[in-house]
Amino acid sequence: MTNDSPGGEAQEILARLIRFNTVNPPGDERPAQEYLAGLLAQAGFECELLGAQEGRPNLVARLPAPGDAREQGPTLCYLGHVDTVLADASEWTHDPWSGDVADGFLWGRGALDMKSQVAAEVAAALSLARSGWRPERGELLIVAVVDEETGGELGAQWITSEHPEKVRCDLLVNEGGGAVFEYGGRRCYGVCCAEKGVFRFTVRTNGVAGHASMPAMGENALLKMAPLLERLGGRQPERELTREARAFLTGIGESPEDPAEALERLRAADPRLAVMFEPMLGVTFTPTRISASEKINVIPSRAELRVDCRVPPGLGEAEVLRGISEVLGEPDGGWEIEFTEQVTGNGSPVESTLMDAIETWVGEADPGAAVVPVVLPGFTDSRHFRLAFPECVAYGFFPHRHQTLLESAPLVHGADERIDVRDLALAQDLYRSLATRTLGGPPRVA
Repeated sequence: MTNDSPGGEAQEILARLIRFNTVNPPGDERPAQEYLAGLLAQAGFECELLGAQEGRPNLVARLPAPGDAREQGPTLCYLGHVDTVLADASEWTHDPWSGDVADGFLWGRGALDMKSQVAAEVAAALSLARSGWRPERGELLIVAVVDEETGGELGAQWITSEHPEKVRCDLLVNEGGGAVFEYGGRRCYGVCCAEKGVFRFTVRTNGVAGHASMPAMGENALLKMAPLLERLGGRQPERELTREARAFLTGIGESPEDPAEALERLRAADPRLAVMFEPMLGVTFTPTRISASEKINVIPSRAELRVDCRVPPGLGEAEVLRGISEVLGEPDGGWEIEFTEQVTGNGSPVESTLMDAIETWVGEADPGAAVVPVVLPGFTDSRHFRLAFPECVAYGFFPHRHQTLLESAPLVHGADERIDVRDLALAQDLYRSLATRTLGGPPRVA
């Protein structure tokens, strides 16, 4: 494999990263982090490995502007994680830790989530640094963290709380957006500007215990769940558009004043797009677990249904309670709810200098394409940085032009995860461009 391959140096780095088995748990990310640190240090970056556990360090690498100019500009951070979820090799066409290139794709666990983005970010930084480029102002920061797949306790959460001075940044690019989709005759690239929070709750019904051999002897709390489950399966709460959702609909050419009609047009155009984008438009309820009697021969006196509730930034408990009333009705003594987890959503402004730089690059790389803000139904490590540094503008953007959103989304955390190698080169070019546009200094040929 050479740098002349379609994916450039990012392809070489990604293949090496995939060969490090960093399935979390246990993680064991140190060898991968030392490999990246070695590359960056040779190119002139100041590198540190910092971690709560010896075998699981986070990498922080910086390339500052000279002298006082470092304090006169922003810190641009390229963030990524090097841990992955599990893979069952028996389900794959190519070994998930091979880094094989076949049929124009690079295969392996992490090829999309998210060793590919780490590889493209590092490759872009290396090509700039080796060419002699340095920021005119501010600094370029590369942060590769561990433990994202289990919540970031040893990764982004740890480093932003224990060493905030090491990773403080003004602009941040992470995972969560960038794969192209087509709608209304246009190619659209989503920039993840916000992530939904969680307001999980338990629905509880009560009854009277009895022997299961005599069904009418007790009052079965589990049966009282049936109408509640039916209601949850029948509808979602009324949509309540936040600024990001409104900007998304406007961006794809739909009116935010009639989200129901816009959603119907999305479904008509491609039901798969509707499945992915509908959660952006408001609070969602998904029942996931139910429990009742602990013994097969006892009529349950209590049943509990756990509901995963996701809430856009800007909305909270009041909107969730209103949604519960809309979907389930009023308790009237037949059931009750209890919130078990509340984490508000997080987001960054839709308009910024970083968004301008992304839009400029997209206009040059794919003329006629649109850039649209999107809301991630789940969450990423960006939430830890937004919490630690409230003024930080954090976006998720890893452009895929050749492998569309509809093609890549089903592969994340799935078998045969792979990436079109041409998109690695595309992303590497983006990250070079963002650095020179936001930090100054003419780009030079490596």
